[in-house]
Amino acid sequence: MNPFSPQLVYIEPGALEYTLGRELKEKFENMGIEIRETTSHNQVRNIPGNNELQQYRNAKSTLVIGVRKTLKFDTSKPSAEYAIPLATGCMGHCHYCYLQTTLGNKPYIRTYVNLEDIFAAADAYIKEREPEITRFEAACTSDVVGLDHLTHSLKKTIEHIGQTEHGRLRFVTKYHYVDHLLGAKHNGNTRFRFSVNSDYVIKHFEPGTSSFLERIEAAGKVAKADYPLGFIIAPLILHEHWQGGYLELFERLEATLPKYAKRDLTFELIQHRFTKTAKNIIQKRYPKTKLEMNEEERKYKWGRYGRGKYVYKDDEAVVLKETIQSYIERFFPEAKIEYFT
Repeated sequence: MNPFSPQLVYIEPGALEYTLGRELKEKFENMGIEIRETTSHNQVRNIPGNNELQQYRNAKSTLVIGVRKTLKFDTSKPSAEYAIPLATGCMGHCHYCYLQTTLGNKPYIRTYVNLEDIFAAADAYIKEREPEITRFEAACTSDVVGLDHLTHSLKKTIEHIGQTEHGRLRFVTKYHYVDHLLGAKHNGNTRFRFSVNSDYVIKHFEPGTSSFLERIEAAGKVAKADYPLGFIIAPLILHEHWQGGYLELFERLEATLPKYAKRDLTFELIQHRFTKTAKNIIQKRYPKTKLEMNEEERKYKWGRYGRGKYVYKDDEAVVLKETIQSYIERFFPEAKIEYFT
């Protein structure tokens, strides 16, 4: 698949006060992409499309170049202490994605150009917690790797955190466009994680993302660039022949990664879950989805703030967890399983 290229670009006026904002405007002008001005991303209107579904899909290929005004970082447990805001929104079309609900009816992509302000805020958080390590998650609300071939914001963030003693960076991606990041001066301070899954899940539920083999090949490149490496397997789905599908994943990973990279691997395991609100949105936006969302076959798990979600029943979740853990112990005995949820 080809790297992401927006069909339509909006620019907030304040973005042109920053070097990156001016560079992106010039880049997209040279690419012949339509550029519109907007006073704020909240004022983005007239996304092309004859109906709501078409507008949703076109919004996914719309980029807003803006300024991050709120420099109070959100928390990002259990992955990190804070979420560092580089971008919002994603060009992928993963049927199950939680951004379906959190981004509402404005799923366009936003990239923030005031990196100097964002880095200064990150430095202040690091200093506040010294001598403890402060971890920042860069992929809470976006897949920054899928966008970074255009902006290089992530590369600059990797190198900024690489210069710190007590700062660490983490992010996760479903994309294989990593070549420009391989030479970044990360100094071991960035854990580069890939969201991986069985080939079945990627083919049926993750359109608009890199393939099963492309991600695994990219993980091998990242390992050889001496990044600390990790994998999120999410969502774990009990599809037909799921045991064999996940076994193939681990066989491919084991064959691709260099030996030294296998000593410092992390795995994060997340079973499929959904809410009633998400189900309604998913079925509206992806009416032909094969994603199983039958409440009667699930367990309702209460969460914070009195809201809950549907997860697998306890006996199914145990089998799923034990099976994936056995594969990790078999192929990567020195790896750390950070959590199963």
